[in-house]
Formats: sequence, structure tokens, C-alpha cells
Amino acid sequence: MELEPRGNGLEPVGHYEEIEISESSVNNGPEHIGPHCFELLRVLGKGGYGKVGPGHSGGDSVLPDGVPNLPRPSSQVFQVRKVQGTNTGKIFAMKVLKKAKIACNAKDTAHTRAERNILEAVKHPFIVDLIYAFQTGGKLYLILECLSGGELFMQLEREGIFLEDTACFYLSEITLALGHLHSHGIIYRDLKPENIMLNSQGHIKLTDFGLCKESIHDGAVTHTFCGTIEYMAPEILVRSGHNRAVDWWSLGALMYDMLTGSASPTAAPSSLAPPFTAENRKKTIDKILKGKLVLPPYLTPDARDLLKKFLKRNPSQRVGGGPGDAADVQKQPFFRHINWEDLLARRLDPPFKPCLTPVDSPDDAAISESANQAFLGFTYVAPSVLESIKEGFSFQPKVRSPRRLNSSPRTPVSPVKFSPFDAFKPVAPGDPMELGPPQPPPPEGTAPLPIKPSGGAKKQKGGRGRVPR
Repeated sequence: MELEPRGNGLEPVGHYEEIEISESSVNNGPEHIGPHCFELLRVLGKGGYGKVGPGHSGGDSVLPDGVPNLPRPSSQVFQVRKVQGTNTGKIFAMKVLKKAKIACNAKDTAHTRAERNILEAVKHPFIVDLIYAFQTGGKLYLILECLSGGELFMQLEREGIFLEDTACFYLSEITLALGHLHSHGIIYRDLKPENIMLNSQGHIKLTDFGLCKESIHDGAVTHTFCGTIEYMAPEILVRSGHNRAVDWWSLGALMYDMLTGSASPTAAPSSLAPPFTAENRKKTIDKILKGKLVLPPYLTPDARDLLKKFLKRNPSQRVGGGPGDAADVQKQPFFRHINWEDLLARRLDPPFKPCLTPVDSPDDAAISESANQAFLGFTYVAPSVLESIKEGFSFQPKVRSPRRLNSSPRTPVSPVKFSPFDAFKPVAPGDPMELGPPQPPPPEGTAPLPIKPSGGAKKQKGGRGRVPR
């Protein structure tokens, strides 16, 4: 179409056609993502925000007012295979959340909102990738990269303790992931082995972003009482206001966990524990606030020094608690052998090469339209997927170069402060990414069957106080 100056602007000359810009007109009939696009392979985990995981020695989650929060199963995680469209045949993890369970509880809605938004906004080699998000009448779906290496927690349980060079590798990758989150004003607030997964090569991936807090930049603080007690920084426990320094305390607790194991003075035989634990929640909190840090004599001076700096009760004196954040952590002598550029590029070999890991179906019962408003705008397709679709219809394609603690119950604590009907930004009625009811499965013989109920229940995977999301 040619343009020439006419009047106050440019007008087309000759024959032209007006078309509505939409997903179908731009991409020439792209796929509509829904449950029918995926084949169920197996269950990876199930539970809900605030549910006590199997293998937990006791203790429910606690709301900010101190009232125990009883288990409310609301989500399941499946391993699935994509059976049509882009990425056909590729394996993913599919997190399925029941709208009815989430919408009736403000904090669960807040968890879902935070997880969905952060996963879309943050891309990093050591943070799990969100590939798609979609919804049906009664379900929300997050399609995530499949992390076949399982939880770091399981590797730590098998090994008992890590040698310092092994711990250094994992702590270094976690440091870069936390630094990246902090640079976006996000504090993680639930760092523990159960929330650290390994990919097929053995590199770490942070998962489970339901307790994150956004918009916490320099000078900003938040007061919400949340996290897992044993890894919770003192400033959260006393509610004096906290910022990103809480993540460095948690990293110190995790480092202690890795390096000491059953050598922890407070740990029961054959168990592994963070530095401050006791037989109940109150005594654990007292130890975090006032207890003495006892370090085993076999730790090297560099490891002892870094642990002491991470576990400073004054956040302004804690390593990473100043303006330098992750950069100050990276400068510590414990990490002196790490080439940070090679680490970020995943050119360093992980200490362990994982073995591949693993039934109830994601049923779909619709909820009322008013409750459903809480989930507007949930749908998502990763930019890389959209790019590949676009390239498929471009005239000039571009070249594209997840241990058990016996001495103290794990106590996840979740925030409240959210209206369930302010969860997601509205989506215009014409938004092509807002999906309607699930499409029928493809005709028999043309593709594998879509997700369907399994033939029997399987045992749930155990975990050290893990709170399945």
C-alpha cells in the first residue's frame, strides 16, 4: 500500500483493505491453548496454599492473626505432554488451581496473583519459566518448564550434608536468582530446599512465588508476617518492617542446613535442620530472636565467616542488606573460586547429574460469574512461543540463535491483605488471549488423548514439611 501526503496527514493511494487487528488476523489462525492441548502423564504433587505436606511432623500454617489455617487442597501439579500446536511432543509441568477454592480466600487469591505476575515478568536462568497460562470455567492453569531433576531437598536428604564446594555451587546460583528478583523490586520470602528445584542438567531453579512481595525497592519495607518459621528473618518475626535483606538471612539458614545436617546441635538423629530450631513454634522463634549461633568445628574459616554475616540479626549489618545487595554477597571469600559470568551462562558443571523424576485428574466445575471476575487476565503465552508462531507466518523469518525435619515442624505462614475481586487486571472483551470453554478433544486417531482421570490413586511424594502449592 502506498501513502502520499494529503490534508493534514498521509492517506493511502489506490486499492486498500481495512482489517481488524486480532490474534487470528495477525497470526493466521494460531492455536488456542487449553486443557485439550495437553496429555496427562503423571502427578508430580498436590495440595494447596497452607496445606501441610506429607511427611510433615506436625504444625499447620498460620495466618497473620495467629489462627491455624487448616489444609485446603486447591492445586495439583501434573507432568504433561503437549499434543498439538507449537511445542507438540514437549514435556511440561502443569499446575492446576481450583477457582472455587482460591476465590473464597483472600490470601490464596493474592498468592495466585503474585505467582502468575512474577513468573511472567521475571526471566532468568535460575528461575522457573512460565510458558502458558490459561483458564476454564472452574480452573486456572500454569504451564511451566518441566524440572526433571526434582527438589534440591531430596538430594540434600540423600547426601546428608554437602561438601563446601557443592554447597558453594548451589548457593552461588541461588545468589544470582535472588539478586535478579531484588533488581526488579521483588523479595522472595520463602527460600528453603523444598522450593529449589533442579533441571535435567542439575542447575537450580527457584519455584513457588506465592509469598513474594513486589515493589520493594531501596528504602521500602513491608510488614506482612509470612514465610516458613525456621528460615524466617528476625525482622519478620517481630514485625518491625522488612525488605530484601530477609532473603539473605534465609540463604544463610539454607547454607547452614547444607553444611551441617545432623551435626546441628538441635537436630534429632538422622535429620537436618536450619540453625535455630526447637520442639515447637514458640521456642523456635525465641531461638531465632535470641539464640546463639553454634557452628561445627569442621567448617572452614570462609564458611564460618559467611554464615555469621548472613545470620546477623540487624538487617543493616547483614551481608547483602546494604545497597550492594547480591554484589556484596558475591564478593565474599567463600565464593572466591566462582567465575560469575560462567556461572550465569551455565558453563560450570553441576555437582550432581539428576535422575529423571514423577493420580487424580484436573476436573473442571465452573463457579459463578461474579467470583470468576477475580481471574480476568490470567491467560498468558510466553513471548518465545508467540515469537515462534509469528516467525512461522513471517515473510522473512528471523534466525534465533523441586529431607525431613524431625526436630521441629515446618511452619509456612501466609499473608492476608487482598481483595479477591482486585486480583487481576481486566481484559477487554475482544482480547484474543481470554479463552472460553475448553475446546473438544481432537478426533480419535489424529492426536493423543487429552487430559483425563487416571486409573487409580498413587501415593503422594513425601517432603520435609513442604507446603504443596
